Amino acid sequence: MTEQVRVRFAPSPTGHLHIGNARTAIMNWIFARHSNGVFVLRVEDTDMERSSEASEKSILQDLRWLGLDWDEGPEVGGEYGPYRQSERLDLYKKYTEQLLKSGHAYHCYCTPEELDAEKKQALAAGAPVMYSGRCRTLTQEQKQRFEAEGRTPVVRMKYPEQPLSFTDLVKGELSFPPESNGDFVIVRADGVPTYNFAVVIDDGLMRISHVVRGDDHVSNTPRQLAVYHALGWNLPAFAHIPMILGPDRTRLSKRHGATSVDMYAQQGYLPEALINFLSLLGWSSESGDEILSVQRLIEEFDFSRVSKSPAIFDVEKLNWMNGVYIRETDPARLAELCLPYLKKAGYKLPEQPVLEKIVAAVAKSMERLEDVIARAELFFTDDIQPENEEAARFLNKETTQKVFWSFLRQLDRIEVLNADTFRKIMKTVGQETGVIGKDLWMPVRIALTGQAHGPELPAVVEIFGKQRCYRLIKSRIIE
Repeated sequence: MTEQVRVRFAPSPTGHLHIGNARTAIMNWIFARHSNGVFVLRVEDTDMERSSEASEKSILQDLRWLGLDWDEGPEVGGEYGPYRQSERLDLYKKYTEQLLKSGHAYHCYCTPEELDAEKKQALAAGAPVMYSGRCRTLTQEQKQRFEAEGRTPVVRMKYPEQPLSFTDLVKGELSFPPESNGDFVIVRADGVPTYNFAVVIDDGLMRISHVVRGDDHVSNTPRQLAVYHALGWNLPAFAHIPMILGPDRTRLSKRHGATSVDMYAQQGYLPEALINFLSLLGWSSESGDEILSVQRLIEEFDFSRVSKSPAIFDVEKLNWMNGVYIRETDPARLAELCLPYLKKAGYKLPEQPVLEKIVAAVAKSMERLEDVIARAELFFTDDIQPENEEAARFLNKETTQKVFWSFLRQLDRIEVLNADTFRKIMKTVGQETGVIGKDLWMPVRIALTGQAHGPELPAVVEIFGKQRCYRLIKSRIIE
C-alpha cells in the first residue's frame, strides 16, 4: 500500500450523477482532504453503447457544483493518466496477455446457449449458478476447431481454490469460500474488459490506496482480489459504506422522488446543504451535531464512525437542513441564487438592494430556493386578496375599520415609511383606537399581504413603501 492516501471516484457516464454515487464521491473527497491525500476522478466509459460525452460533462458539472475538486482526472490531467477507460484499452490488453501467459486466465469458447444450459442445469439441481470451467483445459486442437466454427472467445479468470479474505474498514473481516464464485469473464468477445478486471488494473496502476464505495460492491470484491493476487499486486484498503434506502427501506429509486444531483440543484437545494446531508447518511459526528460545515466534515471524518447499517434518505430532514443553510446564506448571495426562479416566474425585478430585502424577508419560510416564487409573490402583484374566509372576516370587524382609519392618518404625517416608523405608527394606532394585540396587527397584515402568517410585517412595509401601503389599506376601508 502506498504511503500517501490516494482515493478515486469512478462514475460511468451513462446518465446524470445519481445521489447515491454523489454520496460516494463526497466520502472519498472528504477522506482525501482529511488525509492531505489525492482525489482522483476516473471515467469508466467502457460501456460504449450507453456512455456519452454529454453525460460525462453533466457529471463533471455536478461535481463542480457540489464543490468537489479533483487533483487528477479529466480536464486536469495527472501522472497516472489517461483517466478514461476507453483510452486505456492497450493497458488492459497488456495485463490480459500477462494473465494468459502465467496461466491465471484462459480463453473460453462457450456459446450463450451452452452457458444458459449450464445455468438451467444448476438451478434444477439446486446448485450455485457459476461457470463449470469446461474450457479451462482445452487443447490447441479444440481451440482451433471452435475458431473454425466462427466462435470468438472471451477471456476468463481462474477463480482461486482457496478462500479469499480482506479486512474492510467498515465491515471488518470478510471471507469468501472458493465455492462462492466460478471462473469469471475479464475480457468480452469484443475485446472490451469487464468491470472487475479493468477496475483492478486502473486502481493498481493509479496507486489507489483506499477503495471507498457502496456496499453493493462487496460481492465484486473477491473477484477483484483474485486479479490482484494473480498479478502479484498489493491490495488497497477497502471501505464499503452503507446503501441508501428510501423511507420504505427499499433501494433509493425514482419512485422516492428526485434521484440525481442535477434535479436537486434545479429544485433549489444548496450544495453545502446537500454535502452536509449526504455525509450524514451512514456517518455521524462524535459531537452529535447535524449542521456541519465542509471544513468540520473534513476535520472530523473517521471510518470508525461509519455505520454498517443502511441509511434512510429522509427528504423532510434534507428540506429542514436546506432551510437552515438558506437562512444562514449572505443576503447578496441568496438574492443571486433566487434570481433564476424569480425570472422564471415572470416577476418584474426591482433593483438589487430591494431584491435582497425581499429575499431576506421570505427566507425564514423557505426550504428550497424554488419556494421563493410563492413566498415572494406578494411583492410582485397589486392584487392582494384575503387568503381564506377567516382572513376576510378579520377585515370586516368593527375594530378593524377604526385601525385602518387611524393608520391612514398616521401615514399622512410621515414622509418615509420604514420598519422603525411602522412600529411607531402601530403603537400610536393602538393608543388612539384602544385596539390591541391580534385585533390591531392582524387586519393590517391581511390588508397588506392577504395572509394571516408570512414575512415579518415591518420588513414587508419597508419594501412596499408609503404609497403602496396607503393604497392597500385605503382599498379596505368600508365607506
